[in-house]
Amino acid sequence: MSQDIRVAVVGAGRMGYDHIRRIHERIDGARVSAVVDIDESKAIEALEGIDGAQVYTDFHKALESDSVDAVLIATPGFLHAPVLQPALEAGLPILCEKPLTPDSASAYEIVKAEVATGKKLIQVGFMRRFDGGYRTIRAAVQAGSYGELLQLDCEHINPYVLDSYTGRNLIDDTVVHEFDGVRYLTGEEIKTVRVISGKKTKHAQGELADPTKVIMETESGVLVTVSTHVTARFGYSVTTRAVFEENHISVGQDLTCPSFEPRFVDAYDQEVQAWINAISKGEHTGPSAWDGYAAAACCEAGFAALNSGNIEQVVLEEKPDLYR
Repeated sequence: MSQDIRVAVVGAGRMGYDHIRRIHERIDGARVSAVVDIDESKAIEALEGIDGAQVYTDFHKALESDSVDAVLIATPGFLHAPVLQPALEAGLPILCEKPLTPDSASAYEIVKAEVATGKKLIQVGFMRRFDGGYRTIRAAVQAGSYGELLQLDCEHINPYVLDSYTGRNLIDDTVVHEFDGVRYLTGEEIKTVRVISGKKTKHAQGELADPTKVIMETESGVLVTVSTHVTARFGYSVTTRAVFEENHISVGQDLTCPSFEPRFVDAYDQEVQAWINAISKGEHTGPSAWDGYAAAACCEAGFAALNSGNIEQVVLEEKPDLYR
């Protein structure tokens, strides 16, 4: 495409607003052409200072406007499928914030719908794949310069969470990033998940167990430990230590921030720019619909492990040729 790619952003909340400003201010080769939100006033507010973009409360109306080349979905996860399906039918490239959908069954339906188009159209918003530290570890794994990867020790710390935050949120809002990150870093599927909790902080509300450890094992036996503390009060921190046969690589230790936005702002910018660059070349990049489905399946194993206290298996459907 020789002209700027016209992006419809669906959802004008926290993430949608952030992406609207990002595209307008920092992304080359793209412009916001439409914002879709059931709250029209929120969409209008998000477009302040951006000329030429239209506001819609119905995504189908945006599609009918013939002013959309690509779609960025930033609504709550349970509202993703009603946007993904018509966007796929229209043959439009899509950047969908995680989760692809809230459960593996509906996510696999999206996988099948994309396979029916004959090409990859969906990039899922697991932005950590675009973080410099993560890419350093991934490159070392691929090069094999330090021998085999043996273990990953991860830490995910939040200063606070809403009082309504539950153990389920711990898995599908927090550890979901580690599920995809582990798959990205190792290049393997996760086989098993276990969740362990001990002494509980006074800051954890209701039945939330905090801090908690999530233990995973990949296909080749890479052992992964994720230490979570989501009511830590002191800041937001995501760190990873990769244990190789001949070296250890640690990333993120000096990057404690107030929240996730400043910690991963560069990764978000790289993610969206890579998406736009790929669209302009007629290509696909980043996490696929299969990756979104696999993360949902890992979350379901995590839910089961949280409730049972047992080691739970991750169960995946057959991987379509499109993603091989």
